[in-house]
Formats: sequence, C-alpha cells, structure tokens
Amino acid sequence: MSDTAIEELYRQTFSDRLVTPEESDDLIATLQSLQQIQDEDLSSPSPAITPDRFVWLRAAAFRIACEYLVQEGDVNSDGEEFEDPREENVRLLKSVNAVVHALETTCLLPSLPEEGGEEFSEDAVEELFKTLYETEEEWDGPEITVEESKDLTEFLTGETTRPPLEMLVWLRTAAFRIGSEYLDENNDKEKNLSLLRSINVVVHVLENTCMKTKPYELQLPESLIPTPETDFQAAAQTLWKLDSNRLQPQKDYIIDVQNYKHPCHKEDCASDPLFTHVDPAVFDSRPTFRAFRLLLDNYSRHCGEEEEVTEEESEENRHFLDVIMETGPMKYCHQYCLAKEATYGGESIPEEEEGFKEVLRSIWLELYSRSGGKMDSSGFEHVFVGEVKNDKVSGFHNWIQFYLEETKGNIDYRGYIKPRSCDDSMAETNGDDHVLTLQFAWNGVEKFVGTSFIGVSPEFELALYTIVFLTTEEEDSDFSLDVGGEVFDLKVKCYRYNDGKNIGSCYVEAMAHYEV
Repeated sequence: MSDTAIEELYRQTFSDRLVTPEESDDLIATLQSLQQIQDEDLSSPSPAITPDRFVWLRAAAFRIACEYLVQEGDVNSDGEEFEDPREENVRLLKSVNAVVHALETTCLLPSLPEEGGEEFSEDAVEELFKTLYETEEEWDGPEITVEESKDLTEFLTGETTRPPLEMLVWLRTAAFRIGSEYLDENNDKEKNLSLLRSINVVVHVLENTCMKTKPYELQLPESLIPTPETDFQAAAQTLWKLDSNRLQPQKDYIIDVQNYKHPCHKEDCASDPLFTHVDPAVFDSRPTFRAFRLLLDNYSRHCGEEEEVTEEESEENRHFLDVIMETGPMKYCHQYCLAKEATYGGESIPEEEEGFKEVLRSIWLELYSRSGGKMDSSGFEHVFVGEVKNDKVSGFHNWIQFYLEETKGNIDYRGYIKPRSCDDSMAETNGDDHVLTLQFAWNGVEKFVGTSFIGVSPEFELALYTIVFLTTEEEDSDFSLDVGGEVFDLKVKCYRYNDGKNIGSCYVEAMAHYEV
C-alpha cells in the first residue's frame, strides 16, 4: 500500500467525523495488517507501516484531518448546511485521537516508569495544556513555540513531575480534550488549523518523552526468505519492495531532467536545477533520512586533507547504524548475507545485529588513506558525500547529497545521459525515473558521468551495496530492477580497498531502460 492509499484510509475514517469503539478496533487491525509484507507485486513498497515511519504516519493523520474541519456555511454530503459546525469539529478531534491511538498501539511501546513524580497531578497537566493552547491575540490561532515544547518536555521528564505509566493514555486523550475547548467559537478555519497543528506538537512531545518505537521484526513471506540459492537479482528486487521510506516522484519530490547530452561534451544542456522541489518534512519525519543528513557535513571533500572524527560525529555514526538497522532493507541485507554464509575479515558474518553493525562500521565508516598516508577517506564519504581528487569529482553517487548541495548553489546540473544500450526501444527519461545518469559540476569541479538512484532511502542503497561487497568477489554485478511499469538494467560496480576490508567505491551504471 502506498502513502496515497494510507491517506485515503484516513479520509474514509474522518469523512463522518465519528469512530466507534468497533471501528477503532477495526482500524487497529487494518494498521497491523499493513505491517505484513505482500509478495504479489515486487515493484511496490511493502510493508506500508513500519515503526520508523511513525512520525510521518501521525503527521499525515493530522494533515488529512485538516481537510475535514467545518466552518460556517459548509454543507454535508446531502448538500445541507451543518447545524452545529463546532460540534462537528469536536467530533473530528475525537476521531483524530482514535487514529493516533491506533497508530501508537501498532508502532509504539510505553517508556514511562510505573511510579510517577510526587508532584504530578492531572490538574497540573491540564493547566499546562491550557497554557499551550491559549492565544495572546484574539485574531490568532494557537502556535506552540520551541521554548514551550521544551517546557512540556521538561515537565514530562522531570524527576518530580513525570507521569506514571497508568496515565499514558489519559495524557494523550487530555491533549485532545483540552484542545477541543479552544476550537474557535466562530469556527474560523485558519484558527482551527493552527489548533490542530498545536495538538500535533503536543502529541509529538508526549510520544517522544513517554513512548518508544517497537523493535522492528522483519517477517517475510516464505517466497522472499533468502536462502543459499537466492540470487542477487531476487535480492535486489526484494530490497526495492522493502524500501517503505522511498519517496514518490511528483509528490514527495519533483525533478526537471531537461535535456540529453553526450558525456564527452562539456556544454551545459540544463539551464535550471535538477531538483525543483523536495518535501522538507522528509528530513524530519523519516529517521534514516535525518540521521543520514547529519553525516554529510562530517567530511572534507578534498583528498589529501586528513579527516578528524569528533565525539559528536562518532555518536552520529553510531546513531545512523542504529536507525538503518531498524528498517526492512538492512534487516534483509543481514539475513541475505547470513544465508549466503558471507565472511568478512576471514570470519563469518555475525548473527547478532550488534556484530553486524560493527561490520558495517568497518566497511563504510572506517577511515583510510586514498592519497598515500593521511587518513583522508572512507567508503561512505566517497560513495555518498563525494570527493575531489586531481581536480575531478570522485564518487558522489547519492541524490540526497546532490539535492542539498544544489540548494546551496554548489551544484551546476548539466543534463542527463542516456543508458549505454540506447536504442529505439528505450523508455523516455523523465521526472518519474528512479535512476538517472547525469553530468554536473560541484563547486566548479566536473563530474562528467555519474549515476544515482533518485528518491530511494539511504538504507536501500547501503543494503544493496553491502550485499554486493560481502557476497560477491566480482567488480560487476548485473541485475534488472522493476520499478513499476518500467525496468532498468543495471550494473553495480564495486571496488574494494585495503585487501577487501573497506569499500573503495560502489555505484550503479544504467545499461538499459524500457517500459513493461
């Protein structure tokens, strides 16, 4: 099920602004069923709901609910004006609370202690919520500041004020109940939109301080469980299916590929940037995107300049490995490597995830010298961040880094390059493509040919390249990727460093692209 289908599920739930206890139970069952992996269509992402996507799932529920706020003069499905618009909005808030409860039941676990602080009281909580929802000016809707969010966090985590476990559900329900008291008396939609955004902030803080995500368990249908006989082609397609964090073109991002060019020609065939839009919420609501982004400024792009890893950067590295291992692609990567009896450093791949994280850290994040002496590079830096060596861009195969550098004015996109096996049967290159070969300049330094996946999650690429590194000995690994309506014939190029200890480079080449 796609993000669009989940949004439609929310619309069906909010359409009558009423969720009965039976409907609430049905909703929980539906959400839990969406955690299952379907094997019918290998080109569509599955599962639709995973714990790491919780922030997006909850924020989307609030966003869709805003469509159903009622103001004076609005009519119902029968074409008649609502008799009491404010009561309809109260019912809507109760429905959102039911959806959030279903999401929390599906994706989260309590983290509160059994005993609360000695100064905790329901009255204190309700007074705090009222303070957050109150507005200073009559014409304003509520807007919770960063400082107010910090105050709420301190209250919920304070030694004397923290809530006990038994009050967990009450806390969230109270956030909605108190919030409903601040619905605008004249049913001003803008003010009520502001109120819903404020309730979302309060619920977000409650979840961050009082709950934790459930450990993700990858439960594959028998047909997708990796075995010693599972080939790389099947593994790559399964990774694509498991990439539930992949973005949707034309919705989460928009690219303008503009004009084709030959890789040997230096002229600029694209007057505009490649990316015209990327939803900024992506970097807040998807933990792996957020953790990945934090790593990108930890490196000097020039080979020969020694890298220094600070304590903060080491923690960012650890956090990145933690969050990607809570995703389907990386759990499958681990299972596939075990099924293939892969080895690293002469030893079998560890069955425990902590041990596998250490292998990943060594392969990708361990520093080594690319210029003869100084510790100036790593597999991660080369592949995902990019480097400059001998006045040429080296590596730099990641779309997120490309987008972020382009927004800073550091990238000049020059145009796209057609796949190598180009003939009349090839599909047209356009903004829906998830693989793009392109030419660009980075801070004035040329990259004549580079291929990147577009819109995929960091965990998809890391899993794909890790599988190649650990389970093959070849430089080239060919596969065809069905992305839904189109197929890309791709070749993963993998170069090892330090006698096979580290990734020197790893990227895809597009050999062909055709419609199916």
